Order: sequence, then structure tokens, then C-alpha cells
Amino acid sequence: MNILVIGSGGREHALVWKLKQSPQAGTIYCAPGNAGIATLAECVPIKGSDIDGLLQFAKKKKIDLTVVGPEDPLVNGIVDLFEKQGLRIFGPSRAAAELEGSKVVAKRFMEKHRVPTARFAVFSHEQHSEAKRHLESCTAPIVVKADGLAAGKGAVVCQTIGDAHTTLHDFFEKSALGNAGKTVVIEEFMRGEEASVFVLTDGEQYRILAPAQDHKNILDGDCGKNTGGMGAYAPAPIVTPDILSAVEQKIIVPVLKGMRQEGKPYRGCLYVGLMLTQDGPKVVEFNCRFGDPEAQVVLPLIDGDLCEILMACASRTLHTVQCPEHPATAVCVVMASRGYPDAYETGKPISGLDALSAEDGVVAFHAATKQVDGQILTAGGRVLGVTAVGYSNELEKTIRTAYSAVHRIAFDGAYYRSDIGSKGVRYLLSQLKGSV
Repeated sequence: MNILVIGSGGREHALVWKLKQSPQAGTIYCAPGNAGIATLAECVPIKGSDIDGLLQFAKKKKIDLTVVGPEDPLVNGIVDLFEKQGLRIFGPSRAAAELEGSKVVAKRFMEKHRVPTARFAVFSHEQHSEAKRHLESCTAPIVVKADGLAAGKGAVVCQTIGDAHTTLHDFFEKSALGNAGKTVVIEEFMRGEEASVFVLTDGEQYRILAPAQDHKNILDGDCGKNTGGMGAYAPAPIVTPDILSAVEQKIIVPVLKGMRQEGKPYRGCLYVGLMLTQDGPKVVEFNCRFGDPEAQVVLPLIDGDLCEILMACASRTLHTVQCPEHPATAVCVVMASRGYPDAYETGKPISGLDALSAEDGVVAFHAATKQVDGQILTAGGRVLGVTAVGYSNELEKTIRTAYSAVHRIAFDGAYYRSDIGSKGVRYLLSQLKGSV
């Protein structure tokens, strides 16, 4: 089976790595890929935004399955285009991908189908005055979200109402996010712990993967600026079996049923970003693809043939496939460039990668690297996702393995958080004390 993976980050490296393990996998291509992916797949210089170019490549190479990593091609209709040409592709249609592409669409969908989420109000650029008046009736902290895709910068937690006014001004008047911020969602701030649940679905049947917990802030203790994610671990013990059952019955089932009712059945990977509140789990956001870096910890825990599973989703035959999990834990520590998420330098040589071995339960998924004259160099803000898999339920041991690997890797200005997974350890300890 010839496979095309679209994307160039750590998520795509993890996808290629897992797909490569399938006995069904033939030639794997990645567009455009990166230096790490190039060790497993043939990288082709086609950007994810070049949907027509990707289509022509898939037809020329007789691709049997295309797997889309990032959200932009999905929101722009790559699945619709490929399926019209009779090509199998894993991901939601343009209409279904609006659950991520438009915060307004997602919130109104949840309101209509009674999916638990934060209370909200919607305002367009032309309604700036009304939005300001609405803010005066709110209590801080308050969340202001841009309607469209904003590369992870569209949701702002405002600690004061003054901050919220400033954010509105930035979005509406300064066009800080372009058209993505011309309409906003103002919603209540939800208190609790965040978690991520991924669902693989063919529109009717679904499989729930191991729940994960991401670490968005740049500094230890969830301090500092928001990032694309500084690390993750799975399974997250805070998502207990009872909570996961509630997520399934109150969120996953109504969402998939609602999408079918509205004539846009959801197929592919549905990311459910959760806030575990005192009133139960509520949806923070939906993504129409695997998260990054959560994919780096969720995919290794699948004890099955990912190629077979994704093909079943694309061909509406998921009822024929199981999706078992390894009895294991996985921890991913992101190594970033100094200065990220603000300005940073690239082109720094990376050493120590050869010292890592999958046989030791460690893989360095490349997020932003390039190869020049045989040397692996940094090529972005988040450079590597150093991932450890421990085939036991000993999360603390897996954390130590991950950091031991991180300490063997070096590049000028390398930065990483030192507390990835500590939330899970604290939760497990609290449960242990509570049972004594």
C-alpha cells in the first residue's frame, strides 16, 4: 500500500513512524516532511497548501491512502477534492472540518446539540460597540477567541476586563490576526484541569484513544506565554474511566450524531479539548486532526495496525477493525529554540540524536529540522519531541526515561520544561494517599 502523509512536524513524524510498522505499508511519502521523517519516508517538496499539487502527486504515484496532518488543508477542502477523484484519504470534509475552522460554528453546534461547553456570545467587527458593552457585564477572567484559524494564537485568556478590551481592539481594529479575528467568541472562563481525547471515526463507528494531557505554557508550573505545546503524556490518569464514559456519552456520541443529522458526517480524527470542571467535562475546543505534541504520545500506545485503522475510517469500514492499546505510558518532552514562542534563531547543529534507540523505548520525533551537508540543524521554534514509551503503568519511570534522553541531546539555545507529566504523578499520588 502506497501512503502519502501531508505535513512537516512532529505529529507527521509520529504518523510516519507508526504507519511504517504496518505490514501493509509499501512506499511512504511525506509532503514536505523534515530531516527526521526523511529517514523513514521519501520526502517530496510539496506544501500542504498546494492541494492541487498534492492531488496530482497522489494520482501519479498511485497513492492508496493519504493521511492529512495539519488543519489548513482539511479546512480548505482537500478531502472533498481527493474523494471526488476516487482517492482514499483520512480526514474530515471541508464542512465537517468547520468544527475547528470556525469557533462560531463549533459553539453554535454545541449549543444546538446540548454538548457541554462554556457560555458564550458572538460579535463581528461591526459589533465592536456591542462587544464592549457585553464585556462590562462579564466577570474576569474572561476568554476572547478569534473565529478563524490563527496558528494557536486565537484564544486569549484575559485576566481583567481591561485586558479583554485590549484584545478586542487588537483583533478588530489592529487586525492582529487578519480575517481570522474579524469575528470573535467571548466566553466564560472555565476552571479545572485540561485534557485531550482523540476519536477515530468513519462517521458511524468510532474508537477512543488513550486520553492525554498537553502542557501549553512555555515555563514550568504552567507559567509564561502560550505555545503550540511543550510536551504531553498519556494516558492521563485524571481522565478516569467514569470521566471518559461521561465524555463519550455527553460529548462524542452527540457530536457524531449531530454531524450526521446536519448532513456532514465526521470522518477522520476528532480532537476533543476538555476542561474537567466541578460540573463535569466540558469542551474547550475541537480540532479536526491529531494534536501536536499529543500525537507523539497517543500513537505509540496503539497496539494495532495504524494503516489498517486509518484506511477503515476512510473507507467507512471501521466496524471491521479493533483499536487495542498497549498497557503502557508515553511521555513527550519538546525541545525548543531559545526565545520561542517569540523570536528565535535557527540553523543550530543538533548533537546526540544517534545516541537514542527505539529499543530503549525512546524516539526523537522531529518537529522543525533540516539536513545540510549531512548535519541535522534546527529549523523552527519547536525542534524535537523526545518521546519515551514505558511498557508498564509506571508514569514516573517513563518520565525519567524521557528526560534521560533529553539530556543526551544538545543544540545552542535548547530549552525545555522540566515538569512534563508531573501533573499525572501528583494525581496518582493523591489517589494512593486517598486509598490508605
